[in-house]
Amino acid sequence: MAKMDDIEFQGIVRNEIEQALGHYDTEYSQDRIDAMDYYLGEPFGNEQPDRSQVVSTEVSDTIEHIMPSLMRIFTQSEEYVRFAPHGPEDVAVAEQASDYCNWVINNDNRGFEIMHNWFKDALILKNGVVKFYWDEKTDIETEEYADLNDEELTVILADPEVEIVEQDERIIGEDMITPDGMMIPAPVLYDIKVKRTKTDGKVCIENVPPEEFLITSRAKSLEDADFVAHRSSMSVSDLVQMGYSRDEIEKYAGVSDVETSEERTSRFEDLEGGAPYDSLDPTMRDVLVTECYIRSDYDGDGVAEFRRVLTVGNGYHVLENEECDQLPFAILSPILMPHRAIGRSVAELVMDVQLIKSTLMRQLLDNIYNTNNARVVAVEGQVNLDDLLTNRPGGIVRTRTAGAVQPLQVPEVSSSVFPALNYMDSVREQRTGISKQSMGLDADALQSTTATAVAAMQAASQGKIEMIARVFAETGVRALFRGILHLVTKYQNKEKIIRLRNNFVTMDPRQWDNMYDVQINVGLGTGQREQQLATLFQIAAKQEGIMATM
Repeated sequence: MAKMDDIEFQGIVRNEIEQALGHYDTEYSQDRIDAMDYYLGEPFGNEQPDRSQVVSTEVSDTIEHIMPSLMRIFTQSEEYVRFAPHGPEDVAVAEQASDYCNWVINNDNRGFEIMHNWFKDALILKNGVVKFYWDEKTDIETEEYADLNDEELTVILADPEVEIVEQDERIIGEDMITPDGMMIPAPVLYDIKVKRTKTDGKVCIENVPPEEFLITSRAKSLEDADFVAHRSSMSVSDLVQMGYSRDEIEKYAGVSDVETSEERTSRFEDLEGGAPYDSLDPTMRDVLVTECYIRSDYDGDGVAEFRRVLTVGNGYHVLENEECDQLPFAILSPILMPHRAIGRSVAELVMDVQLIKSTLMRQLLDNIYNTNNARVVAVEGQVNLDDLLTNRPGGIVRTRTAGAVQPLQVPEVSSSVFPALNYMDSVREQRTGISKQSMGLDADALQSTTATAVAAMQAASQGKIEMIARVFAETGVRALFRGILHLVTKYQNKEKIIRLRNNFVTMDPRQWDNMYDVQINVGLGTGQREQQLATLFQIAAKQEGIMATM
C-alpha cells in the first residue's frame, strides 16, 4: 500500500481534533468552569436584590485542607522516586538513576511548584496534566587568542566545539642550523579568532491547563489512547526562533480559540474581565499551535504507529510529521473511574454541599436582618409616616391613637437552620473524610474522649487523603519519572556534574538502562515524626532490657 497523501493525513488529524474538542466541550468544559467558580466563591447566579448573597466556601476549604497533606507526603524530602534494579549488577546504576531524576525535577525544574499545581488541577478540575520534553539550546561564543605556539594551537583545535573564523601567522626570528647540519625552522606564532558552539540540553517539565489537553473520548488510559493533543498559543517570534518561516507562520497569526475559550476566560475574569490579549507587535501575535500524537498508518505498511504532528492555525496546517516512541504527558485524577482515562474530582463531591449551605446561610441572615429591622402594621391616617420611615435610635413616631403601629412578627428559623448546617457538614465529612478532628483540635469533640479514640478518628480522616496520594503515585507521578529517565538516557550525550548531598558527582545517563522498575517514594509508611520517635524509644527500652538480662 502506498504512503498516505499529506492532504488525506491532514484531514484525519483535523477530524480527530474536532471530535476530541466536541467531546470536551460537552462533557468536561462546563463542569470545570463550574468547579472553578465554586472554588473561587463566585455567585451562583440565583441571587436576588436586597437579599443576602453570601457564598459558603466548602470546595475551597476542602481542597486547601487536602493540599498540605499531599505536599507533605510527596515533598517532605527531595527523594520522589526510587528505581529498582533488574539484577545485582544494576544496583549501583539504579541508585545513580534515582538520584539524578530526583535532581532533575528539583534543580532543572521547579519541582514543588509543578507538583502543587498538578495536584490542585486534579483536585478541582478532574484532571491534572504535566508535559515533559527535552529542551536543547545552542549558544555561540566568539573568542580571540594571540601569540599561540603550535602546541597551544593544536590543543584549542582539538575541541570539537571550536571552529576557526580567522587566523594570522607570524614568524619570529630566523631559521637555525644545528652543529650536525640540521635546520630548525623559525618559530611561528598564531593569532586566531574562533567560534565556540556550545550545545546543552535539559529535561523541561511544565503544567498544562486542562482546557489545552485533548484525548480520545473512549480512551481507558493515556497509554491506550489513539489520539492525544496539546493545544496552546505561541507567538510568531517564538515559532520563528524555532526555525519556521516567518511568512508561513504569520498567515495563521491572530487571537486563537484557546485564548477565547470559556474556561480560559473564566479563569481570568476576576482580573481582567476575561478579555483576551492581542499585541500590536506583529511578531508577538498569537498563533494556535496543536501538538498531536496520533496512531495512524501514514507509511502504508498496514500497521498504525504513533506519530507526532505539529499544526498551526484553526485550519491545522501541518508543520511537522514524524514518528515518536513516547507520549510526553502524565495525567492525574484523584478518584479513579474504571475504564476511563479521566476520573472524578474532589470538588464535585462537595459542590452541592456548598450550594445548600450557602442557601441556608442566606436564609438565616435574611431572617436575622428582618428580625432586627422588622416590618410594621400602621393604621392609615393615624400615623405620621415620615416619623415611621426615619429609622434612628431614640426616634419618635407620632400617632393619633394608641396601638396604631404594631410590629409584624417574623418567624425565627435559626433553630431549624443550624441543625441543617451541621447535617451538611456531616455529609461533607462522609464524602471527603475531612472532619473537625482532622482540621484541628476541637475541644467539644475531645470532651470525654480517650487518646486512642482521637487517634482512630484522625487516622480515619487521613485514609482518603492517603488513598488520593497512592492514586497519584501509581498513575501520573510514576509516568512522569519514567518519562524523565527515558529522556535523559536518550538525549543526554555527555557527562554532567551535579551537586548531590554536598558532594559533586558525575552522572552519565548513556550507561543506564531506561527500563528500570519505578518505585514511587511517597512516604505513606513513615508515619508522623512523633510516632517514629515513640517507636524508637520503645526499641531502645527493649534493647536495654535484653542487655541487662544478658
